[in-house]
Amino acid sequence: MIRKTPWLALAAFVVLACSMPPVLGGRINSALVRDGEYTGKYRDFPNSAEVRVVVEDGKIVACDVVDFGGVLKKTYAEDRIPDRIVEGQSTDVDAVSGATNFSRVIMNAAQKALDKAVAETH
Repeated sequence: MIRKTPWLALAAFVVLACSMPPVLGGRINSALVRDGEYTGKYRDFPNSAEVRVVVEDGKIVACDVVDFGGVLKKTYAEDRIPDRIVEGQSTDVDAVSGATNFSRVIMNAAQKALDKAVAETH
């Protein structure tokens, strides 16, 4: 007789591991962000990222992935998502196909950085 319990646990793990993290941010409110350089970190299994965001005159002028980890060594998301964030002035941008989880991890790390910019204004 085959025991179903280990298979159910494995199936639940796979489903949870494959779920996408929610996108935490959106368009920035230039009236609320303080100029400066901020870093933010975000982790969602199996990926993590640390992002540096530079704000000048209430606008995102630079966004870079400082550190990343996970199952992928390097993806197109690492190169494209920061540029999309700067262009769109938003941390909710189109994800890179095939790297959706990592794209969202980068977006959320950037939002965590911008949260610091807003927190320091109050």
